[in-house]
Amino acid sequence: MSSHRGDVPERVSEHRRIAVLGGVYSNAEALAAVLADTRRRDAEAVFCLGDLGGFGAHPDRVFPLLREHDVRVVRGNYDEAVAAGAADCNCGYTDPRDNHYARLSYAYTVAHTSATNRAWLATLPGHRRARLGPHRVFMCHGSPRRINEFLWESTTPDGLLRRLLADHAADVLLCTHTGLKWRRALDGGAAHAVNVGAVGRPENDGTPDVWYALLTGGPELEVEFVSVAYDHEAAARALEAEGLPREFAETLRTGWWTTCLENLPARERARGRF
Repeated sequence: MSSHRGDVPERVSEHRRIAVLGGVYSNAEALAAVLADTRRRDAEAVFCLGDLGGFGAHPDRVFPLLREHDVRVVRGNYDEAVAAGAADCNCGYTDPRDNHYARLSYAYTVAHTSATNRAWLATLPGHRRARLGPHRVFMCHGSPRRINEFLWESTTPDGLLRRLLADHAADVLLCTHTGLKWRRALDGGAAHAVNVGAVGRPENDGTPDVWYALLTGGPELEVEFVSVAYDHEAAARALEAEGLPREFAETLRTGWWTTCLENLPARERARGRF
């Protein structure tokens, strides 16, 4: 991963159990519900793998929740772009329809993120490390080699995951960016790759609930995906009140993605409605 002025020295925190979130997407209602759930489940620390803005209304409402709960955040492509005032979100889409909605979402997020919060986004590290018992954990947004790389369950080969882990001296890789959770054990469980999904919008599974990952150290790494219900109707109404695309609100209400579909590999897209 290329260097960035926000990157921090290699400091490794040690824990027994951590909660790891992805893709907040300005959904403060979902974030608040997820953070409350992590407290009930005895997580010692909470990590967020980036993309605080995008899709949702009122992005500035996310930041107080992160600070109040001492969430340790990794920089996502959205965070990097908003901080720099870049021309687009650098989401990595190639399809015109995907990019149409991405442009609308990004322009709104930039316009409604305060200067103070944009400055804070610029300080976020590109990755974080932790230890869970004997397990060395490397956390990033897309992948260790590119912030907006999509590591899809159906198309990411084991060999690539092994190489990324070896290159970064880790046993466990945690990422997000795709918005879809998955886990893969490698080498008989000696190594793991986990996409923690997203808390800002549903799983494209026909339910409005959102997901995060709970990891517990020990001789064997325990990974649990946790589903959380929240006031998705309030979040959808906020989108409508702000004049954002109706497709965004429909996704929150139905649990089916209506945008960012063209980017999905065939197997992932086949699970959805559209």
